[in-house]
Amino acid sequence: MWKGLSSDTFPNEVFCILGHNQFINLMTTLLYILAGIVVLILFLALIAPKNYNVSRSIVIAKPKNEVFDNLRFLKNQDEWSPWNKKDPNMEKKFTGTDGEVGAMSYWNGNKDVGEGEQKIKKIVDGERIESELRFLKPWKSTSDAFLTTEAVDAGSTKVTWGFSGKNKFPFSIFMLFMNMDKAVGGDFEEGLSSLKTLMEK
Repeated sequence: MWKGLSSDTFPNEVFCILGHNQFINLMTTLLYILAGIVVLILFLALIAPKNYNVSRSIVIAKPKNEVFDNLRFLKNQDEWSPWNKKDPNMEKKFTGTDGEVGAMSYWNGNKDVGEGEQKIKKIVDGERIESELRFLKPWKSTSDAFLTTEAVDAGSTKVTWGFSGKNKFPFSIFMLFMNMDKAVGGDFEEGLSSLKTLMEK
């Protein structure tokens, strides 16, 4: 039926075949569908979670100062990081003075770990280490990470590891169907468990 129709005559031919009313109804339906999709996207963006915050804790049978002195070094974190296990051969680089503000680690690995950087932003000696996580692949994002130590008694320390950030549009919409806490919480638990095992040897 469409044989011989050029791109210039196609709209006119369609108009003639469908008739005026049918053509208007078709265009109106398409506009309604388009408007519905736009409204749905705007609604999902409105109700989507704007932030995420994930943390896990564990008690280690070691004095607080000993635990903190281990945690402050980025190279030491590699020894218990769950992501190192996912790609032991990933490319790693360190810049700055490890254990001090400004020190940075860079990684580039397989699809399970991606590519990114971690930079120490603040150290409250004996209490808290704050860093910035910049993920470059598989998607770009920035998160704030932290490690804190709290003395339970003279010989044991509670360590809390966590990170937080903002869900930017349109990635925020995907967060309606993915629980960040469940997605990475298990990795945090695994990492802290490895840290405990390592330090209590």
